[in-house]
Amino acid sequence: QVQLVESGGGSVQAGGSLRLSCAVSGTTYSSDCMGWFRQAPGKEREGVASIATRGGRTYYAGSVKGRFTISQDNAKNTMYLQMDSLKPEDTAMYYCAARNGGSWACGILSTSLYNYWGQGTQVTVSS
Repeated sequence: QVQLVESGGGSVQAGGSLRLSCAVSGTTYSSDCMGWFRQAPGKEREGVASIATRGGRTYYAGSVKGRFTISQDNAKNTMYLQMDSLKPEDTAMYYCAARNGGSWACGILSTSLYNYWGQGTQVTVSS
């Protein structure tokens, strides 16, 4: 069974930084893509960033490009999201997700393409 566990959320002021982590466990699991998604109250879950697990190519939503950085440490089975210059509109529950249906979809930040999900970690940015 695959488990994704997020950590690192919290409350910061606008302009601050946070780093989210996503630890992956599972005996035979091998993902093609991993991603970060977020969901604000009353809104749909949206893609933030993704990474191809083999090769490391990264993709970002326009709203976070230049401020957020996705990365992975394969030796630790952990994915990260470094969030800088945070804005109040970044406030949301952040989820990590993994996909093992082929790397062709890594650049498509769609919830329907991901197989496994974590429980989420809350990020709150105050003005």
